[in-house]
Parts: sequence; structure tokens; C-alpha cells
Amino acid sequence: MNRALTLDDVVLAGIALATGLLLAFLSRTLLRWLGKHAKRTRWSGDDVVVDALRTVVPWAALVGGGAAAAAVLPLTRAVQHTVNQSLTVLLIFAVTVSAARVIAGLVQSVTHSRSGVAGSATIFVNITRVLVLALGFLVALQSLGVSIAPMLTALGVGGLAVALALQDTLANLFAGIHILASKTVQRGDYIRLSSGEEGYVEDINWRQTTVRNLSNNLVVIPNGQLAASNMTNFMRPEQQLTILVQAGVAYDSDLEHVERVTCEVVTEVMTEITGAVPDHEPLVRFHTFGDSRIGFTVILGVGEFSDQFRIKHEFIKRLHRRYQAEGIRIPAPTRTVALQQGTVVIPQQRTVDDLAPPAALHD
Repeated sequence: MNRALTLDDVVLAGIALATGLLLAFLSRTLLRWLGKHAKRTRWSGDDVVVDALRTVVPWAALVGGGAAAAAVLPLTRAVQHTVNQSLTVLLIFAVTVSAARVIAGLVQSVTHSRSGVAGSATIFVNITRVLVLALGFLVALQSLGVSIAPMLTALGVGGLAVALALQDTLANLFAGIHILASKTVQRGDYIRLSSGEEGYVEDINWRQTTVRNLSNNLVVIPNGQLAASNMTNFMRPEQQLTILVQAGVAYDSDLEHVERVTCEVVTEVMTEITGAVPDHEPLVRFHTFGDSRIGFTVILGVGEFSDQFRIKHEFIKRLHRRYQAEGIRIPAPTRTVALQQGTVVIPQQRTVDDLAPPAALHD
């Protein structure tokens, strides 16, 4: 039979609870001070650890104070057992949440520091957090006396049904893991799919990949579709790339002079325009005897995909101005116009500028 509750028991229990609260407050204050110093270091892992300790240590102090208070009170065995179990579950919950935060934060820190491992993709972080929380839940059930062996068996038997029900979701999950493991796509890459979607990869999570296009709109692509599509990654194996600009000059042009002037304009653009590659070697390649011109390709170097539009813009303006100054002619396209007079058709070769208005053709 338990003894009666006395004033001393109440005072001791109050002291235990007050001590737990005081320790929780002091530990949180100390860890806040440590967190400020941790932010000054280059490694982000210490920030994650200190932030997690700011949660688990105060809760542990409160649980310790509650356990000490329950120990000094004349509680029955059943009540004492219930209180101990409740405090144990509360402590396991706090430790599990803190452990999930620490491990997920460390995984994110590692992926940030290594460009070849999933850049800040949230899929690995989410999987890690779910696994730790599930483990903590099983430990809490075990502490309550609930056998987890039948539960694990039921999960194993029901896994096939769940897999069939969530076939598309699991396909996207494993497709995302495959994409990240193969290192074909990382956060910040500019990609283009065969279906037409293109843009910068913002994130790859457990179900979908988020892409931001040049108009600053977000495009959501399921991981399964991304893995199954033909894709061009403009950032791999390196960020710099070359672009082709088509041009043409008249047949009476001095091609050596055209090549020299064009290369000078390329060099000027490469050294003066932001986003160009200063050490890019100017390249001009003649390739076609066209209907009214000799066609050639100019090869430009750009730092990354979105720079090409500005560089093309500046190159075309400067090349046109330089050709005018050098007397190099860019001919207009020609068309053959047939004028029918009675039963006789007279083919004539004219330029676009020489064509008469439609009304004149009926005179």
C-alpha cells in the first residue's frame, strides 16, 4: 500500500520540475550562443548539429525533471509505469525528430559540397528523413510493449499490394534516384527534352523535377518522363559551348577579305561582350554555293546557354556595320517571275527589290 501524499513530496516534485525547466532554459541559451559561433565556420555540418541539440537537450531536461518528480511522489505502480512510458515516448520522439534533422541536414550539406552528387536535390534528404522517423516510430512502439515483428511481417506481405497501387509514384521515385545516381542531371543544369520542355533544373524530389524556363515560369516534369525522354544537357560535360551563326556574301566578294573581317569581328565580340569566351579561336567555314550567295558558318564561344542570345545579337549588329564599312555586300534573295504574254512565257531572274507591284504585272 502506498503512503499518503505529503507537503514534502509536493515540494520535492516541484523542485524537480523547476530544475528541469531551469536546465532546459540554460541549455537552450548555451546552444543558441554556440549556434552563433558555428555560423562563422566554413563547414555547415556544425550548424545542423547545434540546431538539432537545441531541440533535444531542452526536451531531455524536461523529461528528466518530470521523471524525478514522478519518482518522489507516492504513485501507484500502474500510474508510475504509465508516467514512465509517457516520458520515454516523449524523449524518443524528441530524439527521433532531432536525429532526422541532423542526418537530413548532413546529407544536404554533403550534396551541396559535391557537385557530382545531386546538388541540393531534396529526394535524398526526404528519403533519409522518412527512414529515421520510421525507425523512431518502431522504437517508440517497442518501448510501449507493442511487438513490431507482426507489423514488419504485415508490411512485407502488403508491400506487393502497395507497390501495385503506387506503381506510378514508385516509378517516379526510382527514376529520380537513377537520374541522380547516373549524374546526368544536376541542379542548375540547362536541359532540353525531345518533347520540347527546356530550362534550368531547380530541384529533383521524390516524384518530379522542377525546371525554370527562360520566361521565368516553372515546368514540372515527372521523373519517369524525364528518364524516358531524349534529353540534351547544355551544361555537361562542361558549361562552355559553341554556337553557329549562318551568313552569306555575294559571289563577287573577296572571300579572303570576308574571312579576315569576320574573324576580327568575332575577336572583338569575344573580348568585349559579357558571357563570351575571350580565348575562343575565331572560326569561319564556307560551305555552300547558294542561289544568290556563298554561304558560310561563324562559330562563336559562349560561357553558358543563356548568354548565346546576347552574343548573337551583338555579333550580327557589329558584323553588319563592319560589312557596310568594308564594302562587303550581302545580297538579297532572288526569285524567278514568269510574265505570260499571250501564249509565250518569258522567265526573268530578278531580285526581291526589283519586283514590280502586283498591279503592274497586269499591264
